[in-house]
Amino acid sequence: MRNERRMLTLLVCLVLGIGLTAAVLGATRASGPDGSSHSGMNSRDYVDIQDVPPGPRDPAPGPDASTGTVTVDCGRNEERHYNEDNLVVSPGLRSGAHHTHAYVGNLSTDAMSTDASLAAAATSCRGGDRSTYYWPVLRRTDRAGSHPHESSAGHGNTGEILPEAAVSVEFRGSPVGKVVPMPRFLRAMTGDAVAATAPSDADVRARWGCSGSPDRSTTRYPRCPAGERLTRTLTFPSCWNGLDTESPGHRSHLVFPAANGVCPQGTFAVPQLRLSLAYDVPPGVPVAVDSFPEQRHSPKTDHAMFVDAMTDAQMAAVVDCLNEGRGCRA
Repeated sequence: MRNERRMLTLLVCLVLGIGLTAAVLGATRASGPDGSSHSGMNSRDYVDIQDVPPGPRDPAPGPDASTGTVTVDCGRNEERHYNEDNLVVSPGLRSGAHHTHAYVGNLSTDAMSTDASLAAAATSCRGGDRSTYYWPVLRRTDRAGSHPHESSAGHGNTGEILPEAAVSVEFRGSPVGKVVPMPRFLRAMTGDAVAATAPSDADVRARWGCSGSPDRSTTRYPRCPAGERLTRTLTFPSCWNGLDTESPGHRSHLVFPAANGVCPQGTFAVPQLRLSLAYDVPPGVPVAVDSFPEQRHSPKTDHAMFVDAMTDAQMAAVVDCLNEGRGCRA
């Protein structure tokens, strides 16, 4: 009897020891000493939206401001237009983005697109705007994806792609003066896809938030209250050099105005594009924006691209609406 008790005790200890070891190993895999997860993400990338202070307000419009707004209804990518290309940064290079982009607008856009092919393609925009608008997908990392492009990007970009619950494409004017038309086939980008390893946050532009707190935004993934949508706001530069539709580095031909809305000397205010994306994310579900592998899905790396393929007449209508202070749909 005494030997049987000893054997039972040893067996219990062995089982408990195995369980404890597994738990420790699991915790080690899930979270490293710096707070990083098994996918490379860091717990410090998250913040409760109530802990984010209200942000600064837009500059007050002056007497000559172009105060109109133009909304372009391009849907929310119901067509599931995805690819791993980047026409603005890596034209002609298939899978040059190394992560997956989602699109609205021009339905043909890929790495091989040209000005002529964009001008001739179909579009998801109801008013006929053939411009292309795109950004890296957002995924929930607790579930594996089963659709195309949920596993094709590689480089650690895995998980179920979260569909956009709402997409707003909006053009705004300038708070200090009138705007001039964008040139057709202007290329534009906002945000910094390599922000996690960049020496500064100078090019970090994307803002994350929650639908119930529109005055609060952050460069971290927000934890939103139940029933609220997670939001991404991507505002583009709007001061054009008057000459080029593209430039080395993809930034110098189109830059941001100063905080007071004034464009740098030698540039001209054009309509400012603002993309607003919203997602239904259950509370507690982990999310990750697609990124280059070394960027570890940092929310600071969020970015977006735009190619203006409006006709001259369509762009003129946008400019007139903004300069006349009206609210229009294109």
